[in-house]
Amino acid sequence: MEKYKIGEENVNCRIDKLIPILNKNITRAMAQKLLEDENILVNGSKIKSSYKVKLDDEICMQIPEPKETEIIAENIPLEVLYEDDDIIAINKPKGMVVHPANGNYTGTLVNALLYRCKDSLSGIGGQIRPGIVHRLDKDTSGVIIVAKNDKAHLNLSEQIKNHKVKKTYIALVRGNIPNDEATIDMPIGRSKKDRKKMDIDKNGKNAITHFKVLERFDGYTLLKVNIETGRTHQIRVHLMTIGYPIVGDIVYSNGKNPFKVTGQMLHAKSIEFKHPITGENMKIEAPLPKYFEDVIKELKK
Repeated sequence: MEKYKIGEENVNCRIDKLIPILNKNITRAMAQKLLEDENILVNGSKIKSSYKVKLDDEICMQIPEPKETEIIAENIPLEVLYEDDDIIAINKPKGMVVHPANGNYTGTLVNALLYRCKDSLSGIGGQIRPGIVHRLDKDTSGVIIVAKNDKAHLNLSEQIKNHKVKKTYIALVRGNIPNDEATIDMPIGRSKKDRKKMDIDKNGKNAITHFKVLERFDGYTLLKVNIETGRTHQIRVHLMTIGYPIVGDIVYSNGKNPFKVTGQMLHAKSIEFKHPITGENMKIEAPLPKYFEDVIKELKK
């Protein structure tokens, strides 16, 4: 049990923002979960994440022992782009889910990582998301970084939160985009019509996507895309909203295309960041999948 008494320097600070300051091993998301589970109490009572602390408030924090991972380690081949004692970078194939969820507890990237890395993954993500710092949609291929210890996880999470990580994607969209480059700045929230989808919502979270045309074809455009924010389905929703859905996207377009591609043609080409331990500037790239290159060749004909 950890106890803290609030001094004048922290008065009016949100409790979920204050906890990571008091305990460097706890992220804001972890703090919110601890508050929800009543493992953090203020003056002996449960409070909301938005509670603003007052002078002399007493915070009692009980951090539960980590549960033994119940997710099965599976011998699934992985294309490793980079690995050291602190991080591992994988070229995730299309069709692979990043972490287990309801009805999908095998065949994920996490199952494969548990087999390859054994116990050397950050425990911050819990038993379902060990080491997972960011994610890619099931049918988005490309580079994804995984933390192998808590220190690396916390540092990478902070870099992502502060927009210090540059992610570059390649996307093939339907239609000919007239602008050579543009920025889409539209907030995104959960769709009110279909809770499995995301949508543009003025009350949603801010979302900013930059794109640049790489090549134009007959009825299609190849784009380089960078995102400032990492909202769920952000690139797919933004491009669909401006009238240029990603080829093969069965959720945000009709999914039809003459190339018989299933799932969106969206590839996480590279990621740039500072190494969480050494501070070295890193850029890790993932080559385009063969099917993606074949479609581009076909379009060039």
